[in-house]
Amino acid sequence: MNSMRLKISKSEWEKELQQCKVTKGEMNQLIMDYLVIEGYKDAAERFSEETGLNTNVDLASIEERMKIRNNIQNGDIEAAIELVNDLNPELLETEPRIFFHLRQQQLIELLRQNKTIEALQFAQEELAAKGEEFPELLPELENTMSLFACDLDHKTEVLPDEIGALLDYKHRQTVASELNAAILSSQSQPKEPRLPALLQLLFWSQEQLGERATFPKITNVFTGELSNEEE
Repeated sequence: MNSMRLKISKSEWEKELQQCKVTKGEMNQLIMDYLVIEGYKDAAERFSEETGLNTNVDLASIEERMKIRNNIQNGDIEAAIELVNDLNPELLETEPRIFFHLRQQQLIELLRQNKTIEALQFAQEELAAKGEEFPELLPELENTMSLFACDLDHKTEVLPDEIGALLDYKHRQTVASELNAAILSSQSQPKEPRLPALLQLLFWSQEQLGERATFPKITNVFTGELSNEEE
């Protein structure tokens, strides 16, 4: 069966690759999008100077996004909310689910600090009101209130999945990413960089083609190095 596999030599493959025209400008734009969306302000600024490519966004806003993300990842939700309101006062008003998730995370941080009474008052004043205003949030509100019955010293894997996920420190990253995407969208920027998705597509395509043919595969995405066709 292997003898029936299509075999493409390295020279043939490289000839085909040369027919795929990708301009330097297109490559630079992919890199710039990645730097801006992922928050590498200094690198984006230098890259803009080197290439003459416009960032299409206020570089100061990149730094603000990173401050917001870092605050959430450090558990300082109130500071993050204040920065969001400074950056875009209307954002959280137009994104009630994200605002709920921020307040939800704020409650989790209070419980982690064993501030149960303060957390209960916070839930009644902040989260319950959101649940009444937006009924679609009620299931999440119920899960959140279940946290008061949890022993936070126990490992999260002994809890129901939807409860354990809230107590996992990875939940901070989930909330931060959700908010970051909303900020980018409000600035008419893509929510996610295209470069990682293109790399995933590359490796998926190689895997699919590898089931039908022997061909030189990219073994180093940084240099574009190809394997020998026999590999």
